[in-house]
Amino acid sequence: MPLSDEEARLLHQLEQSLAAEDPDFASTLRGSKFMAHNRRVALLAVLGFIGGLVMLFAGTVSKMTWLGVLGFLAMLGTAYLFTIAWKRGIGGRDDIATGPSGRSGKPGRSGRGRHPGKQSGSFVDRMEERWQRRRDGDDH
Repeated sequence: MPLSDEEARLLHQLEQSLAAEDPDFASTLRGSKFMAHNRRVALLAVLGFIGGLVMLFAGTVSKMTWLGVLGFLAMLGTAYLFTIAWKRGIGGRDDIATGPSGRSGKPGRSGRGRHPGKQSGSFVDRMEERWQRRRDGDDH
């Protein structure tokens, strides 16, 4: 269901105020572009792997050893690219959502960008707490 003009305007204002108030958090949210890039790399790697497999079989059937070796090398290279993209994160929205433990589903990112002494909770809990502070006027 598309947003109405008023909802789109409010969303844009919220995004701008978030970027002004907490630039680190806003840059984290923009990380979805990075994941989209990694998904494209992973997809191209899978297609390259299939192409390398075809070259390997074509080299074997036609008895052109160099083509088979080239296909094998292509398979190795694209498998390496896929694993790099996988490690950097190609997950979708379900992978970003917080799990039952209240921590993000992405490993290795728990301590980044956090201030010492701040309580770590789920994204929704932190946003609700921030919203309550803003409503109460205790923002700073």
